[in-house]
Amino acid sequence: MGNIREIIMSLIAGMIVGFIFTKLLLPIPAPPNITAFMGIFGVWLGAVLVDNLGRIKS
Repeated sequence: MGNIREIIMSLIAGMIVGFIFTKLLLPIPAPPNITAFMGIFGVWLGAVLVDNLGRIKS
């Protein structure tokens, strides 16, 4: 996992993009609701778990 600085920088970048898209009246380039977001998060989490389990078994 990334360090806290990378996480904060990613969050700030996302907020800036969200602000710009909203001001330009464009649809945001992100999932429209928490359900869609959790689906994407689940895909990422599944990949991380498989990767970590592979390292443990090796």
